[in-house]
Amino acid sequence: MSQPVKNALPSASRNTTTQFSRALRAALASACLMGMSLSHAQMAQTSTDRNVPAATARQQAAEIARGDPARWSREDTTPDARLRTLRKEMGAALQEAKGACRALPAAERSACNKEAQANYQKDMAGARAQAAAGG
Repeated sequence: MSQPVKNALPSASRNTTTQFSRALRAALASACLMGMSLSHAQMAQTSTDRNVPAATARQQAAEIARGDPARWSREDTTPDARLRTLRKEMGAALQEAKGACRALPAAERSACNKEAQANYQKDMAGARAQAAAGG
């Protein structure tokens, strides 16, 4: 009778596992920040493609024509790179929220814009703190 094969699958090195864990934590933290921002912004307004300003829609169409952004498939390996990606994502969320605010009645627009800007500032502070902490 044959014996079971020990270590049939090669184990990952400690360095690879640590890098993966760090990247996973960073991705999870980023997703949480974005989720909190977007869920809070969507409580007051609904965001659709109609809320996107014309200039932003043209830019998005050009980006889509070029294919998926590199940030979707290439890992940010440094805190600065992660912060740049977060800034771009949060900036897009802010533009979208402000677009939704423009669709509101004039009496509600100012409060909506202030809330969107406050959410952006809070999220950016969290991202900067995360980048300063190194991960």
